[in-house]
Amino acid sequence: MPLIETRNLSQRRDGQDILKNINLRVERGEVFALIGPTGAGKTTLLRLIDMLDTPSEGKVFFDGVDVNASDKIKLETRRRMAFVLQKPVVFNTSVYENIAYGLRWRGIGSRHIREGVEGILETVGLTGYKHRNARTLSGGEVQRVAIARAIAIRPEVLLLDEPTANLDPVSASKIEDLIAGIIKRETITVIMATHDMSQGQRLADRIGVLVNGEMVQSGDPREIFASPGNRQVAEFVGMENIIDGVVTSNEGEMAAIDINGRIIEAVTDFDIGEEVSVCMRPEDVTVALSKVSSSARNSLAGNITWTVSTGPLCRVEIDCGFPLVALVTRRSSEEMGLKKGTDVYATFKAVSIHVIRRH
Repeated sequence: MPLIETRNLSQRRDGQDILKNINLRVERGEVFALIGPTGAGKTTLLRLIDMLDTPSEGKVFFDGVDVNASDKIKLETRRRMAFVLQKPVVFNTSVYENIAYGLRWRGIGSRHIREGVEGILETVGLTGYKHRNARTLSGGEVQRVAIARAIAIRPEVLLLDEPTANLDPVSASKIEDLIAGIIKRETITVIMATHDMSQGQRLADRIGVLVNGEMVQSGDPREIFASPGNRQVAEFVGMENIIDGVVTSNEGEMAAIDINGRIIEAVTDFDIGEEVSVCMRPEDVTVALSKVSSSARNSLAGNITWTVSTGPLCRVEIDCGFPLVALVTRRSSEEMGLKKGTDVYATFKAVSIHVIRRH
């Protein structure tokens, strides 16, 4: 039985569908990341799970129990969860008192509160801040206080809404490390919303993709990022090469796909005549100055139309009769002298191609 389950969960606001028929199952101890563009409905879904809002349709179940069955059940269930908002609110008092708040509300004794808060201050790296007014802290420090306040009550479920969205890169990295440490140390179920796809990959056991209020795909991170279910997901997860074509033959699921008169081979079960989109990650495309002997089934002559270096990598745009993007190391790019106008061969394996139906 899943710890958290939603069935046909929908939310409307001012006549607009914010969420549509969300069916979600999160197991005990699992880390589930919700990714999707801004306005996709991620925060709305978290608020419904935390019972801050009432759904227009559908139900939320906690450990098999309908959370809205009664006010008593709702209160008991909310006490088993903690929610860290994207822009957390801290009280105009000390860091210590902010973290102790939830424990006092639950009637915990002063000695146990002191022991608990001291331990959590150490966990979140704020030991020297306990007497500081929480409203004088930096954004990253405020986020640490909010996370500390949430885990102080030892929740079974921790809900995180864009936990690093408003932070500088250094603070964001520290918060992400903190969350990763909590996940490792605590027996806790985490549902987090994030627009940072790499963060979802690093922290989550499974990922759900929300687009326009619908859960368009869910699965483990590799499945989401290597095998997107449709063009919307492919575009969102950064599958830069999404190229339209038509299947011209298919023998034993080794298909030939015509793209503007150029043929590439891919492993797929699509039938002859089907209109498809070929998806490839840029890092799966190898660039060479001459055709090389390789087990890869696809090697296309092309001409570089643009290059741009970012850190240790170089993004190479190639005209192969259709546009293709490759990602190579800056060192390789410099050694080969890759620049606009250079003739190259783009090579990629049939198994590195993901084929989706064109809509």
